Amino acid sequence: MSPKLDRGLLDEVRGIAAAAAARILRVYHTPFEVGRKADESPLTEADLASHRTIVEGLRDLSPRVPVLSEESTEVDFATRSGWTRYWLVDPLDGTKDFVKRNGEFTVNIALIERHAPVLGVVAVPVTGVAYAAARGLGAHRHDAGGVTRLGVRAPAARPWRVAASRSHADARTEAFIRNLGPTERISIGSSLKFCLLAEGGVDIYPRFGPTCEWDTAAAQCVVEQAGGRVTDLGLEPLRYNTGESLLNPYFLAFGDPAVDWRGFLPDSSPCSP
Repeated sequence: MSPKLDRGLLDEVRGIAAAAAARILRVYHTPFEVGRKADESPLTEADLASHRTIVEGLRDLSPRVPVLSEESTEVDFATRSGWTRYWLVDPLDGTKDFVKRNGEFTVNIALIERHAPVLGVVAVPVTGVAYAAARGLGAHRHDAGGVTRLGVRAPAARPWRVAASRSHADARTEAFIRNLGPTERISIGSSLKFCLLAEGGVDIYPRFGPTCEWDTAAAQCVVEQAGGRVTDLGLEPLRYNTGESLLNPYFLAFGDPAVDWRGFLPDSSPCSP
């Protein structure tokens, strides 16, 4: 039986994310080693410890729902194509920021149903903050001060606030930001850019570099349940598990749909990496 999409399930997943965050912090406060994956991206014991904690927790919670994690991507599309509901996990989003010890990394857990994220939890290990959302339940921030309901900034107000990656600058993003005119730019790592958008701290997060589906799914749910959108460059919502590749198209995450954000796209921007 699949888990029921309700507040109880959301709290259970938030607890699993918190346990994974605790495992990450154990490594964070030690002189850890940094390895390399086949694509030369960094890998640490924290990634693997978080992965194991999450997979074990989700399997206990919902034994019949498959789990796809960044650290276990060997599942081929012939198998995945039969999934109508599955967990999509990034055990440590922002490993480069983890290695830099700047605190800007997260744990991302999403429940995907028919190609859309219907539940998402983003936990921030260093601060203890968690962002949690589910379809029909809204989006909330959980911290030491309590629980706050999230909402994007709409209408957007000039100068627009733009979230940009701290680790992945590129010419197309710079061109897009120039096209917006006067802006306030906020650079931050990992899926925290989406969370800042959901809180109303920025108006838009453009991404013209490669990302994978586990990088965006949980945070997309948070943004959408806070009233925002995460779309490809044709303004269609990002969808998941639709083909062999787990790469996302380039995307725009924004709060106010009344603004013609697509009109600021650089003329040479393709739709995909």
